Amino acid sequence: MHYWLKTLAFAAITCTALTPVTAQYTDSTGVAIPATDTIRRAVNWSVPVQSNAFPLKSFIIPAAMISYGFTSLGSHGLKDINKNIRNELAMEHPHNAIHIDNYLQYAPAIAVYGLNAAGIKGKHNFKDRTILYTMSMLISNSTVFSIKSLSKQTRPDGSDAMSFPSGHTANAFVAAEFMRQEYKDVSPWYGVAGYAVAATTGYLRMYNNKHWFSDVVTGAGIGIASTRLTYWLYPMIQRGLFKKKNPNTVFMPTYQDGAVGIGFVHKF
Repeated sequence: MHYWLKTLAFAAITCTALTPVTAQYTDSTGVAIPATDTIRRAVNWSVPVQSNAFPLKSFIIPAAMISYGFTSLGSHGLKDINKNIRNELAMEHPHNAIHIDNYLQYAPAIAVYGLNAAGIKGKHNFKDRTILYTMSMLISNSTVFSIKSLSKQTRPDGSDAMSFPSGHTANAFVAAEFMRQEYKDVSPWYGVAGYAVAATTGYLRMYNNKHWFSDVVTGAGIGIASTRLTYWLYPMIQRGLFKKKNPNTVFMPTYQDGAVGIGFVHKF
């Protein structure tokens, strides 16, 4: 009897050790992620695996674009490039201004909402993507207008001293990167389309003689960096704001004997 009990116990332990242990947990976006391991060990599966490391590599290109713009402020060689491009686009071939860039700067962001409405779902729901886009625009615009007020660079057409960097281009690349982030897991071509629209916006700003080449490059870098920074920050903000699932204080409407009021409950 003891022999069979030992044999069954040994078989149970062996089968358990050889059977993959599968658990499921969620990442910062709430998406279920299966985790499989062939070795039994003490793991707290209730704690999601999250990486908060700053994605430095993704900021190399926008940082280089912004650096180019600031370098151009004191570089005669880069200023000559600005003048040559301006002469080629705006001076040697006179034309009427095309004002579609005032609307084109928002086109990729509008497309994100249109695609979701059409059933092509992006990475986030309506609330989250709206917060993400708004945060990106706030970071980008505050950065752009702070630099404009400090740099005081004259526009190519001489209309004012708010040339550097290009706000239209920054907005366009915020929208383009927003579209890429939302749909990069669906198809990379959505991001390509968004960036093509943003690049067209930057081109039109030079074509309309409103910005120098360095203004456009810097605006693009700021727009991309602002959106990528927002997508890195937002999961941490979510965990901070919604960490408590059960609130200690609750307000609720009340009605008694024809009197309408508000009930207040607080758990100490």
